Amino acid sequence: MSDLLSGKVAIITGGSQGMGAAQAQLFVDEGAHVVIADIADDLGQELAEKLGEAATYAHLDVSDADAWKTVITDTVTTHGRLDILVNNAGVYKRAMIEDTTLELLDFHYRINQLGVFLGMQAAFPAMRDSGGGSIINVSSISGLGALPGHAAYGTTKWAVRGMTKYAAREFGPHGVRVNSTHPGFIDTTMLLENSEELNSSIETVTPLGRRGSVVELAEVTAFLASDQSSYVNGAEMTIDGGASI
Repeated sequence: MSDLLSGKVAIITGGSQGMGAAQAQLFVDEGAHVVIADIADDLGQELAEKLGEAATYAHLDVSDADAWKTVITDTVTTHGRLDILVNNAGVYKRAMIEDTTLELLDFHYRINQLGVFLGMQAAFPAMRDSGGGSIINVSSISGLGALPGHAAYGTTKWAVRGMTKYAAREFGPHGVRVNSTHPGFIDTTMLLENSEELNSSIETVTPLGRRGSVVELAEVTAFLASDQSSYVNGAEMTIDGGASI
């Protein structure tokens, strides 16, 4: 590896499995210390142990503002700084609008939207005090367009896209960059569990003719986290094999 993130301290939410775990693995390989923040304690602890001394686990409900403050404070106290936040935690349940309950809307809102806002709000002062940093908010191609059955999920991802712009404008003067990633059909359990019809058509609707891998997404995330993207702020990075064209 190239030590792309050497010496940097990162928090990755939803980091115990899927896209988050791939990001944690790559960040450690690139020289960062990673705090894996999740509610899946067993999986998170297991991954942290696998990654060794360069990783630790922290229990975090991203919809809890006080929990965010605790994780940020503990990270800065232990490591002296915070350089990177990846707001990766997310949920996805497919439902048409007429079948979408208030409970389903709130479920998506609290994790996908409120969680990202609280994360940025809590991390910004620590990054500013560290001399700058990079926040990567995981949105989706559902935050770029519209897919049937994605209203509860997709509207939160549109919100993530918008919040990223506002934060990039406010945080930029303090050296803190904020960008969003927009994954398409990435090969994860969450995708496979939700729609057989959608999964069967992925190769057709994606010009590259395949699903993306979690490693491909992690590599883009690492670039945005690194100093190689030092002039990238408020950008939308689409990783979808062309599906949103």
